Amino acid sequence: MTSPRIECVHQAGAQLGETPVWDSRLGVLWWIDIERPTLWQLDPATGRTRGLAQPGTYLGSLALTRSRRHLVARDLDLLFLDPETGEAELFATTPDETMPDTRLNDGRVDAQGKLWIGTMDNGLSEGKGGLYRVDPDGRMTRMFGDVIVSNGIAFDPGGRHMYFTDTRRYITYRLTLDASGEVVTDREVFADYSATGTRPDGACIDADGCLWQAFFGGGKVVRYAPDGRIDREIALPVTNPTCLCFGGSDLRTLYVTSANKFLSPDQLAAEPLAGAVLAIDGVGQGVPEQLFDA
Repeated sequence: MTSPRIECVHQAGAQLGETPVWDSRLGVLWWIDIERPTLWQLDPATGRTRGLAQPGTYLGSLALTRSRRHLVARDLDLLFLDPETGEAELFATTPDETMPDTRLNDGRVDAQGKLWIGTMDNGLSEGKGGLYRVDPDGRMTRMFGDVIVSNGIAFDPGGRHMYFTDTRRYITYRLTLDASGEVVTDREVFADYSATGTRPDGACIDADGCLWQAFFGGGKVVRYAPDGRIDREIALPVTNPTCLCFGGSDLRTLYVTSANKFLSPDQLAAEPLAGAVLAIDGVGQGVPEQLFDA
């Protein structure tokens, strides 16, 4: 298989670029820089970018909503954010987070319009985090705990299985949901890198039901078949890819965010695209992003 063409579409120099989301209503890509908290917009048709700086320490993730506001995670709060005016409204605060130095991280909306989002230990070593389901009325229900760094949330096309990664345990799980789609009934190991310390990060699902995942520190993205086999691996010109999504009018462009975090000055000098948003065409087709039902 020939190597695909990889293009830099936004050289942002992000410290921790994350959570790319394709907005089919506007034909634009949204993404965030977690540690220099900024919401970014990229219009691929014009190449124009726009950044909206945010208060707080961390901007954990973002989701699209039916009201066209964004649902963003800021530290341990969820807020509705108007991407045009910058006006923010508190929606929910994470319950049960009694341990210090935690924050919200990766999240994704399911087919029922509910957000699933995890928390993490900012020290990257203790199981302080958990997984939550967020309903449109603002209720946050804790599914389970003992998570170090929550990541890689994605749903299979049928909606009965969800993928969830604990990056610092180096494991991706496949969760089974009950018929209502609201309760986790089983958790099985889907991919285990604990022997090597390889760090699976953000993920998305394609139209074939395959899981695409970025590997932080691994300089690559991979595609898993539903049975767990890796059937595609793409090397990238960045050490720290973080997350990915399909976008474009036909959902055939794979967008990948990246980070320059943890890179030495020599590594940064040798890696000019660290922290950039990359685009890869012709490697698959995605599915539309679900909208939070509020």
